[in-house]
Amino acid sequence: MRLARCSATVRLVPLCIAALASMIVTVYAQTVFESLVMPGPLAHGHAKLEGTCDKCHEPFTRQAQSKLCLNCHKDVAADRAKRVRYHGQEPSAATKDCKHCHTEHKGRDAVIAPLDRETFNHGLTNFKLAGAHSTARCEGCHAAKTKYRAAPSACVECHKAVEPHKGRLGPECQNCHGDKAWLPVKSFDHGKTKFPLVASHKNVTCEACHSGERYRGIGTTCASCHALQDKHAGTRGDRCETCHAPTKWAQATFNHDRSTKFPLRGKHAAAKCDSCHGDRRVKPQTACVSCHKADDKHQGQLGARCETCHNETGWRRKTAFDHDLTKFPLIGLHAAVPCESCHRTAQFKDAPTQCNACHKDTRHEGRLTAACARCHNPNGWDRWRFDHARQTRFPLTGAHQAVTCHNCHKTKAATAVALPTDCHSCHGADDIHRGSFGTNCEQCHSTASFRQPRVRR
Repeated sequence: MRLARCSATVRLVPLCIAALASMIVTVYAQTVFESLVMPGPLAHGHAKLEGTCDKCHEPFTRQAQSKLCLNCHKDVAADRAKRVRYHGQEPSAATKDCKHCHTEHKGRDAVIAPLDRETFNHGLTNFKLAGAHSTARCEGCHAAKTKYRAAPSACVECHKAVEPHKGRLGPECQNCHGDKAWLPVKSFDHGKTKFPLVASHKNVTCEACHSGERYRGIGTTCASCHALQDKHAGTRGDRCETCHAPTKWAQATFNHDRSTKFPLRGKHAAAKCDSCHGDRRVKPQTACVSCHKADDKHQGQLGARCETCHNETGWRRKTAFDHDLTKFPLIGLHAAVPCESCHRTAQFKDAPTQCNACHKDTRHEGRLTAACARCHNPNGWDRWRFDHARQTRFPLTGAHQAVTCHNCHKTKAATAVALPTDCHSCHGADDIHRGSFGTNCEQCHSTASFRQPRVRR
């Protein structure tokens, strides 16, 4: 078995060698043939393909040649498929074989993509020449040794050197500029920004806000542009639109009731702003005395709550004051007495609370001290009542009940009320015993009658 296998292998070797030799001869013969039939050298761009004809040709099949071209030039194939650019829009370029325009084998220096600049229709490209572009030289956009399709189409790519904004406005130059001339610029729709131009802002030049070609990062608050015109020196914040409008800066309207904690009432509504906001750098206080200190006749003695007595209708017009909140409630006839009767000065607090300070004692002449309230009340000066039995240690009995106050209270002194209570202190002059029985008169006498002694049993 082994001998048979070896014999078969030996017989196959010559056959393999013969086949290999045949292949080498065939390839060599093909290369030699192609070299003999090649019309001429390839252009520089295709020079590296001279030894590989199959990259561009299939034997005996001319129709496959364009397909092989597009397999290598994929960008042109994409243009034809999408119907864009020159090869996708020019009728011949979009339908005919590549060799119709691009002929090879004419030498290294041959131009296989000829272009007649005088007749070339740029409208079939993705960049139609309009305006000033129609008279521009080809070299202005198409640099040497660069594919035509690689020419830039964005404005900034060609005009970057003369672009004054330094890229601050982005690459879309066509938003402001036209293709007829770089200047003048188109009317820019500021309404598409976050700061629409209204009223007087429409007439302001761009440079007034965008100085130094600065367009991004510009403040949109009034103060960012009008800080130098702010008479308030920033004390009112940056919301200028609260009072001012873009129609006219000098005309200011402000809703004091809605925008502050100090609604304007009465005469405050007619007051000029400067009368309270004199120093515009300082926020005014809301206490009455902060503005009306010069009008305060009380000289601060009644505190800063002027609204307790006064209102906004008029400084001199007083509101009803609840005197019960003080240490001297007004009761009886006091409730009808004018303020000036007791408050002789504007201090108010210096008004006395003692009765005799207002009601001069013309009857008792000081014999009963200044404690008028012990007998009298606010319902009427003549309406008095004094309970001698309950309010003193000396009840009035007998004949004492008919005695007038002044019969006992004769001395004008602060202690005139505190009289002695023994009989002899008052009736010593009537003592017919001349003191021989002592001073305890009540041992024999009673208050019913001094002359009628008690009957002893």
